[in-house]
Amino acid sequence: MRRYAQSPAPCPMGGLLEVLTRPWTMHILWALSHNGPARFGVLRRQIEGISSRILTERLRLLEQKGFIYRDYQPTIPPAVTYGITKRMKDIQKVLGELDNLAKKWQQEDGPAARTGAKAPAASTATAARFS
Repeated sequence: MRRYAQSPAPCPMGGLLEVLTRPWTMHILWALSHNGPARFGVLRRQIEGISSRILTERLRLLEQKGFIYRDYQPTIPPAVTYGITKRMKDIQKVLGELDNLAKKWQQEDGPAARTGAKAPAASTATAARFS
């Protein structure tokens, strides 16, 4: 298992990016901020392709960093619900803007990009300008 250094980041942005750029982290945050609080199994189904082990690791990290909360109910079986904290609500605005950008780019790329068709080659004049 790959371990990440626990040394403090040289700047606040570096520390934030270190957490947010780990695989699956943004998927988890998006699911919780977009769909509301969820139990582990529901969250795993919402994030297609994530393993239970990785989801557990990321949830623990995000809880430790204060992005999400973990609500444990000692019922039989135990009920654990995850949701976003006030800190995450600040980032939710940024995620909303990223969602808008992703939708815009998807429309700009059109159906050819989604089906894997290649874009037309650049013209000779365009290629000469950038040579």
